Amino acid sequence: MSDIDYDRLDRYHFELPRELIAQHPMEHRIDARLLLLNRQSGAIEHLYVRDLPDLLNPGDALVLNNSKVIPARLIGTRTSTGGRWEGLFLRASSEGIWEILSKTRGKLTPGETLSLRDHEGRDCPALAVIAPMEDGHLAVRPIDEAPMVEILERYGRVPLPPYIRDGQMVDSDATTYQTVYAKHPGSVAAPTAGLHFTADLIRHLQKRGVVTAGVTLHVGLGTFRPVSTERLSEHKMHSEWGELTEAAVSKLNQCRQQSGRVIAVGTTSTRVLESAANSAAGESAADGVATAWSGDTNIFIRPPYTFRSIDGLMTNFHLPKSTLLALVAAFAGYDATMRAYQVAIEQRYRFYSYGDCMLIV
Repeated sequence: MSDIDYDRLDRYHFELPRELIAQHPMEHRIDARLLLLNRQSGAIEHLYVRDLPDLLNPGDALVLNNSKVIPARLIGTRTSTGGRWEGLFLRASSEGIWEILSKTRGKLTPGETLSLRDHEGRDCPALAVIAPMEDGHLAVRPIDEAPMVEILERYGRVPLPPYIRDGQMVDSDATTYQTVYAKHPGSVAAPTAGLHFTADLIRHLQKRGVVTAGVTLHVGLGTFRPVSTERLSEHKMHSEWGELTEAAVSKLNQCRQQSGRVIAVGTTSTRVLESAANSAAGESAADGVATAWSGDTNIFIRPPYTFRSIDGLMTNFHLPKSTLLALVAAFAGYDATMRAYQVAIEQRYRFYSYGDCMLIV
């Protein structure tokens, strides 16, 4: 039995050659490589995403996060001074007040306006500053009364993480940094494991008897924030909104009844399922029996953790010392996870959002 202190952040460090950080997706999504890891034996196989139909059984269920990435990155100026301003849309209240992450020289004052640059390069007054918030966030109100999504479509850009071209989008990112089954706008980062799927692959899986169930988790700012504490238990997770519907519950429980496996596509899908399972714990639901749920979650899955809802996990390769890597280690086992990452580096797998993936069963 390992005597490793799993709570220490430095246990999740690894050295990654910079050239292995994928800057663009594969031309064909299903051509991404897939490292298959068996949790019981520790065996590793090197395959491709297009091999998924041969790796899943009839009756298995794939759980897909159907949240849609919104064009949340905003660029513009302070209307009064012309000074450069950048922001990241985080959420909107029911009263129409936006919470954004703001970056500019000097101090913004309540009442001043921010001009946003549209896709034609024109700056238009668009946001009125209300007040500063905690964590350096800013409360603003759109001057235009159009719906939030419409305003963001007009001015926003794809919020790429900084390790991809320093966050600078190209036109193709509007399509490639979005899953083909994205449905509900709300994420400021893509649920990246789902980027590997095509409509044809999903149809092929369904024809073979694999069930697909949609859940929603709107990926928030925490995705970009590194762990700054020395121990994972001291890290504060940001809340994100998620939902597991009755329709998805029906599919997952039928899968269980037929002895199928529940395979979460991505850490975000995992967090929805585990949030729902933990919410139901102590009630009439037994482990493995799904119940509908919706709400905010700040669940932080890290070793040691007992999973209630999944039998497999498909996930990309994550940053060192990240909460996502800790979740993978909790599911696959710390030693197996860190060894798989070293093998992936040796085999020149592509890392992070536009990179390759693992399937852990």
